[in-house]
Amino acid sequence: MPRAVREQQMLDAAVRTFARRGYRNASMDDIAEQAGVSKPLVYLYLNSKDELFAACIRREAASLVAAIRAAVEHDAPADRRLWSGLHGFFTYTAEHPDGWALLHVQARTHGDPFAREVAAMRAEIVEFVTHLLRTAVREHGCGAARTGRMTGGEAAGLAYALVGAAESLAEWAGGRADGGPSAEEAAATLMNFAWAGLGNLLRGERWSPGERVGA
Repeated sequence: MPRAVREQQMLDAAVRTFARRGYRNASMDDIAEQAGVSKPLVYLYLNSKDELFAACIRREAASLVAAIRAAVEHDAPADRRLWSGLHGFFTYTAEHPDGWALLHVQARTHGDPFAREVAAMRAEIVEFVTHLLRTAVREHGCGAARTGRMTGGEAAGLAYALVGAAESLAEWAGGRADGGPSAEEAAATLMNFAWAGLGNLLRGERWSPGERVGA
């Protein structure tokens, strides 16, 4: 069997093992057994448990980012582009629960350098969503002041909020005993929450706390 194919089999086995047993409880013996190879062969290909864990994180992170980018319907209206990206995210997390658990739970709880790998992935997704939001603002034809505000730091802040909400919704959906909503339903839920508010911003309708009752 070609080395590249064998290595992917080992990574598949490692992702399952790390996601389900946790980094500390996963052993190289477990991973070798899952992959159907000897433990020395795992060490030969992937050197150490730390390097194997890092390789799993990098592969799963790259796959998630690629899935989101590929899902976006670039020729569609702005709301459909954002929805399709969210749909791609929720589809990926539903179809790859072990990979998502590795990124969202395991990698974040074992410190550097693993957490940095996930942070880099998240930053790339936030940057991509920021681009989608800024494009939506430009296409909407807002006034110069609103366009300047939304294409500046505000779009990045909204992108962080949207990515965080998507992560939380995926975690909630994955923990449901009934399997949770479909990827399409989850994406629509988040769009109903976020896009209506974004529409208000595009129209210049901004919420403010106003005066306190009884003040």
